[in-house]
Amino acid sequence: MPYVDIENARIHYELAGPGDSPALVFSNSLGTSLAMWEPQVSALARTFRVLRYDGRGQGQSSVSPGPYTISRLAADVVSLLDKLKIPRVHFCGLSMGGMVGMSLALQTPDRLGKVILSNTAPKIGSPDVWNARIESVQRGGMAAVVEGVLDRWFTPGFRAQSPTAIESTRQMLLDSPAEGYIACCAAVRDMDARDSIARIRIPTLIISGKHDPVTAPRDGREMAEQIPGAEYRELAAAHLSNMEAAEAFTMEVTRFLSA
Repeated sequence: MPYVDIENARIHYELAGPGDSPALVFSNSLGTSLAMWEPQVSALARTFRVLRYDGRGQGQSSVSPGPYTISRLAADVVSLLDKLKIPRVHFCGLSMGGMVGMSLALQTPDRLGKVILSNTAPKIGSPDVWNARIESVQRGGMAAVVEGVLDRWFTPGFRAQSPTAIESTRQMLLDSPAEGYIACCAAVRDMDARDSIARIRIPTLIISGKHDPVTAPRDGREMAEQIPGAEYRELAAAHLSNMEAAEAFTMEVTRFLSA
């Protein structure tokens, strides 16, 4: 499997698509691996050089000591691109991955063409919520939080109609290293870019889930109002809209990047 060594971590990644095509990076949500983007890869790899990666502390990447910050996770993306000699990319991040996208758009806009911020917000939840989540995992491991996470990530209808997708997501969460999950929880807990995102100056698409209890549509609409020229789309999904509304999500990404 392909890995690169960066500062105090080994990052697992996968590349698909023509080597001379524009590069598109997908960045995962908290507690998942690059496998969460399977619904998008086959279609988008026809046009783009698709780069998926497991963030520090997640999937098959190494778990360095925490806590992490979103700025640290964004710097890891830049280091990964440097190692792979990819100077400029489009970027699509969901939830925590969207926070990474915000950080990149603010700190290293020269490395980005367009950015897609999906099911995310410049601040997600309260410190009390995240501290309680951290304590639950410290006491009971990932099994202590998985069912609650699945309830927030998918609508009841999708859970009933798509048991295979739900089970694969459950296993992805259970396989997530508890120490890395805790370190990433701290990164999400501590980010607050509400006063910064209006400075984003690259083309931006905001995607929200109509039924998302984690980052509600109002969060997406507020971001679209703050970021100059941002587009807003709302899909019939909860938090993992790229899975629950996979076809519509892929269509919006393709439309936006091809415009």
